[in-house]
Amino acid sequence: MTIPLNQYVCITGASSGIGLEAAKAFAHLGFHLILAARREELLEDLKREILQTHPNLDIMVKKVDLSASDNAYQLYEDLKDYHISVWINNAGFGNYDSVAKQNLEKMSTMIHLNIEALTILSTLYVRDYQDVDGAQLINISSRGGYMLVSNAVTYCATKFYVSAFTEGLALEMQNNGHKLQAKVLAPAATKTAFGKVATDSTQYDYDQHFKQYHTAQEMADFLIRLYQSSDVVGLVDVADFSFQLSGPLFPY
Repeated sequence: MTIPLNQYVCITGASSGIGLEAAKAFAHLGFHLILAARREELLEDLKREILQTHPNLDIMVKKVDLSASDNAYQLYEDLKDYHISVWINNAGFGNYDSVAKQNLEKMSTMIHLNIEALTILSTLYVRDYQDVDGAQLINISSRGGYMLVSNAVTYCATKFYVSAFTEGLALEMQNNGHKLQAKVLAPAATKTAFGKVATDSTQYDYDQHFKQYHTAQEMADFLIRLYQSSDVVGLVDVADFSFQLSGPLFPY
């Protein structure tokens, strides 16, 4: 795939994990980057690392907490002057706990980030880019957005929303003849900081909790495969952890 000049990819939650590796992967394809996250120092570290091997890229760092809806609107407004060919809503976090014991303040923040910010940014992007050649919106869901996981009910519910919203948007774009492609990536267990955040702990051993898992770099590679395909869904099969591309999975 040939990348036109002055094309940007915006990645939220780019300071670590899948977002960080996705930034490296899209830089390798020749895209300029807009990297958004709360931890500015980590974004600057990532920027320096990428520029060492891709010195001609333009890389913008945006410090933003997207759990506040006003910040989502402001982020998009700040980027109006850039041609963003690919928008990736990756920012989000999970929680492992029973519904009865879950921390409601944490749940409120998770819902605002996983659902509200993603919906705001998706909507604003679609309004501007629905008829632009090559435009793609990729929302990061989870395998928990297509199946329920014990002690992660609320998190799964947020990701069911992401999956259903994005699949529905993809069909809406297709049925109305728009050019934008909406896609959803659904990782299974991936070794990132996700486990520590979900358990509110400083240590999380993926080998102890999972028989199989992917690295963030592997998931970024899957993301690139989804981007380069004409499919809507990129999903990890939990039976064998293979990556599968398909059309929408929900009834329509």
